[in-house]
Amino acid sequence: MGQSFLERLDTRLDSIDEFEREPVPENKRKGWKGFLGMYAGEHTAGTEFVIGPLFVAHGVAAYDLIWGLIVGNILAVLSWAFLCAPVAVKTKLTLYWQLRKICGPKLASIYNVVNALMFCFLAGSMIAVSATAVGLPFGIPMPGLGDWLPTSIGWVVTVFIVGLIITLVAILGYDYVARFANIAFPWMILVFVAAALAVLPQLGVHSVSEFWTVAQEKIWTGTPAEGQSKFTFWHVMFFAWFANMAMHIGMSDMSILRFAKKWQHGFSSATGMFFGHFIAWMASGILTAAAAGAIAPGIIAYNSAGVAGAICVVIAGWTTANPTIYRAGLAFQSVTPNWKRWKVTLFTGLVTSIAACFPALVMLLLDFVALYGLVLMPMGAVIFMDVMVFPKIGMKSNFAELVQMDFNWSAGLTWFVTLLLCLFINLYMGVEIFFLGLPGWFIAILLYVGLSKLQQDRFQKAANVEMAKT
Repeated sequence: MGQSFLERLDTRLDSIDEFEREPVPENKRKGWKGFLGMYAGEHTAGTEFVIGPLFVAHGVAAYDLIWGLIVGNILAVLSWAFLCAPVAVKTKLTLYWQLRKICGPKLASIYNVVNALMFCFLAGSMIAVSATAVGLPFGIPMPGLGDWLPTSIGWVVTVFIVGLIITLVAILGYDYVARFANIAFPWMILVFVAAALAVLPQLGVHSVSEFWTVAQEKIWTGTPAEGQSKFTFWHVMFFAWFANMAMHIGMSDMSILRFAKKWQHGFSSATGMFFGHFIAWMASGILTAAAAGAIAPGIIAYNSAGVAGAICVVIAGWTTANPTIYRAGLAFQSVTPNWKRWKVTLFTGLVTSIAACFPALVMLLLDFVALYGLVLMPMGAVIFMDVMVFPKIGMKSNFAELVQMDFNWSAGLTWFVTLLLCLFINLYMGVEIFFLGLPGWFIAILLYVGLSKLQQDRFQKAANVEMAKT
């Protein structure tokens, strides 16, 4: 008797193998083409329609913006290439499964749930960005800068429709996520640039020579909007570097770069950093200045580029949310190994869509991005040291797996104590959240090496005692 449609669909989805709990085999590994478009598409995305305007609102000066973006984005690319990519290529595993070997299943499960929820919130902000454009033809009220709660039933319905479509692409696996980004990116960056060029005459730019004067006087004026804090070169540089701290220093992009044939493919992130986190941030800042401070991405894009701008916002939200939901699904899947990946990803999409209903995710995106990167960063330091450094200094890698430990307390203490010290530095030394990632990373390294040395020496002494008894 033939299978029903739902049974055939279930069988088809079950057959999608993303190598969640094993190294990626050689025949599935990808070259430059598999990453250049994915990074460009993910980082020329919905966040850019939010971050660019928020820099304007925080009063960044034009000179500080340009140089802050150049230096910060170079540092971000180097972090992907020299920290995350070598670990991913060496292990060929997801962050989540590698962490299980290092930390033990109990600690890894705690971290993976936190990781997945953070990525759900990030993807939720991207769904909300797309929804600001989808809702335009239906006259749905858009959230404002001060809105925290859903603004209407229409807003909620729009968010869930967009969330469902994005989740379906993520369910299909990495190949489809990368393919979608490759197709969308070239068109999106053209719309960003074209829209910015189209509105420059409204701001008084009629020749190339006039741009810099207008940029300083009308766009990045150095004066923050009422109620917003003042940002400097250092804010821009550290934000550009650490906007994706969870992905590179935090090692979450092991889930993507495990498909790479060689570690140099980590330099593919440059397409995202300089097309997205440079050109697109500047372009969206120009758009918000021309829109007299409007903050909803759909509105500022539609006002400058019409229907093409609105469609660009929708697609831009998708290209970030797709790989983000994919990562979050892998994290949840490592906690629920009896669930198929597609079912976990569907659940992840539901959680993400619920989060997307709350506009505060978008309006506080700068602070949230800094926070989620900081929370995930210590475990990235743990993984880097364990995989790349421990074998060179005579210490054991994958210690929890080696001794059959459920909870590696040296890794757990590194995570918790690093975050406590970062909180102390923030509250009592006045260091803003944007700057905490750098000292936090070195704190985590020192803690993990010291605590692991104590732990491994103690186990070795216990083993020697047992051998002496026998």
